[in-house]
Amino acid sequence: MPHIELELSPRNTDSTPTAFAEWVAPIRSSADACLLLAADGTISATSPACRALLGLPEGIDHHGRTILDGTVSLVNFTASGGALPQWEAERIPPIQALHTGSLARGLLRVSAGGIARTLDAISTPLHGDAEVAGSLTFFRRC
Repeated sequence: MPHIELELSPRNTDSTPTAFAEWVAPIRSSADACLLLAADGTISATSPACRALLGLPEGIDHHGRTILDGTVSLVNFTASGGALPQWEAERIPPIQALHTGSLARGLLRVSAGGIARTLDAISTPLHGDAEVAGSLTFFRRC
């Protein structure tokens, strides 16, 4: 006869940081271009492929920078590739997933090393107990 053991313990009400932290190591070692943002928009983890696409330096995950503070050079879709206005930058998929708590997908352009690249981004929010703990974004070059 099978034996089943059940243990009841109090619910961990502080699971958001733990659940979010579980994503850091897989993102940093991923071969895919992926980015992990905390709920406040700070960059928590990047893969080597993501850093190459976005023109980010090694160790950016430890500096408390955000994707919108000039760390990533977001440019518009015009021929001149001018800087993306702040109101429009706040609508890129990684940020949109944080604000809406829903999947977000779209194209964005970044300039890295003087070369503008168009990227397809799909972002999913990472939920804690009752709120969004962060977002996970995968990038693909168009």
